[in-house]
Amino acid sequence: MLSDTEYNKHDLYELCVQSPKDLVPLLRAIHGDNPSVLGEDFAGTAAVSHLWVERDGCSAIAVDFDEETLARRGEHERIAKHLCDVREASDPCDLVFVGNFSIGYLHTRAELVEYLMHVCERLETSKGVFVCDTYGGDTAYTLGGVHRAHPMPGGKLCRYTWEQHAADPTTGFVTNLIHFRVERAGVIEFELEDAFVYEWRLWSIPELRDAMEDAGFCETLVYTKLADAVDDEGNAYVMPVDDGEEELEESFIVLVAGRV
Repeated sequence: MLSDTEYNKHDLYELCVQSPKDLVPLLRAIHGDNPSVLGEDFAGTAAVSHLWVERDGCSAIAVDFDEETLARRGEHERIAKHLCDVREASDPCDLVFVGNFSIGYLHTRAELVEYLMHVCERLETSKGVFVCDTYGGDTAYTLGGVHRAHPMPGGKLCRYTWEQHAADPTTGFVTNLIHFRVERAGVIEFELEDAFVYEWRLWSIPELRDAMEDAGFCETLVYTKLADAVDDEGNAYVMPVDDGEEELEESFIVLVAGRV
């Protein structure tokens, strides 16, 4: 998908930001009971869904409000793609996942609880699990950038910057930007500033757990984004965070899960 002459921001995003091959086993481990139907809300290109259905007998429902992005990977016989608000999707699921901090698109607590109640209904039949990610810690509202370099075919390098451009701890609102630059032997071949611009409400772990409980989830748990162990067959094993002060770093990314 990444050619020598043309670059697409979604391809660069998947190269630099997403890691479905690590995430999918982690989600299955958090569920713990061999889930088969995934609901990927705020799905973007549905990269997680496409990897999820590689296992026999599994299917996915990918929901997003951007038609071009959702259609980018094409159709798959075991993935239903819905162009709509995530609160309008009705397909039952075993597990619903919201990644890439997209839970922050819900700006008010009322919107958050409304969405989580809707998710509860989708999970009710299977007694399923909801999982979303968030970040926090000492630098949660610090302005600045994180820079990483990712190798590409042909000896090229994609330099990726995640920039927290604005952040207000009194309201919880943040503005985050993603920039890309492709180089070969130190020469810039492609550069895209503000490839993605996010205006999010940064929900804390306690806020998410409290909203989940109000929405009807019977249990909430917190996990780090790394599996505790992975066996030779690629199955992940996880334990929830028991003591955040001891187990979480000063700045962290976590998965917050709710069980119906």
